[in-house]
Amino acid sequence: MPSAALLALGPAVQSTHLASLPLIARGKVRDLYAVGSDRMLMVASDRLSAFDVVMKAPVPGKGRLLTQMALFWFDRLAAIAPNHLTGEAPESVVASGERAEVEGRSMLVRRLEPLPCEAVVRGYVAGSGWKEYTQRGTVCGIALPAGLTPTTPLAAPIFTPATKAAVGDHDENITFAQLEALIGAARAAELRATAIRLYEAARDVAATRGIVVADTKFEFGLDAAGRLTLMDEVLTPDSSRLWLADELRAGRIVALDKQPLRDWLDRIGVAGGAAQAALDLPDDVILGVHERYARACSMLCGEAA
Repeated sequence: MPSAALLALGPAVQSTHLASLPLIARGKVRDLYAVGSDRMLMVASDRLSAFDVVMKAPVPGKGRLLTQMALFWFDRLAAIAPNHLTGEAPESVVASGERAEVEGRSMLVRRLEPLPCEAVVRGYVAGSGWKEYTQRGTVCGIALPAGLTPTTPLAAPIFTPATKAAVGDHDENITFAQLEALIGAARAAELRATAIRLYEAARDVAATRGIVVADTKFEFGLDAAGRLTLMDEVLTPDSSRLWLADELRAGRIVALDKQPLRDWLDRIGVAGGAAQAALDLPDDVILGVHERYARACSMLCGEAA
């Protein structure tokens, strides 16, 4: 029986079932529906993934929080890079009886040709980057100064691309040379420059709201004219490390993202990957995810969804 605190968050949306649109796919978090041949409806469920495993237990309200934050950032970063939003109301493309199911947790987007990589930008060395740095003094082959700590800001953000893995597989960090071989030298240079500009703009906005964007992952596609276009989600706690600025100034990392969940899973011995069975999570872990995401949303956007 869920705790009273968890029940108070309301019902969670594990998955959506829209009869009015063809289902394209279910990702780790989002359900994708076709809207004609040129658009998609992306609906953010309350599913929770970590270590490339979708947990059994959803987090009530998570999809709404992610959507609100993503829309916040798409709006503020539109001058730097075009994005996949059509500007149309998502509720306008579903049957009237299905509008409540998608309201507040969906985006109507243009179909793009996705680039087969993730554009990761780091302002701090954390996560897989920290592991590599402690072993070799590099991150994705980029040599960094000795003596860095996880709370030391880099002199300038670095671009560290990764492969884009299927559900159940691990993303893998790659070098810039490998990225050039994957998508071409000119496109790789454009991707790096655009991702760093986006990160720097978001970092500066978040800093005025008491949040440090330690790192983040962008995804891009190409539109019909071949333009590099920002897609999927952007700068949410699912795709970024977001830290409280006041705590960081005191030398402490207090995360408003998924890292505390990863740490908890690591402590109980969860390895992740395709062979890992989905897990039920204790109520306090689910509540912790919701509280961190809601706080990040409130600080960034002014209110929680």
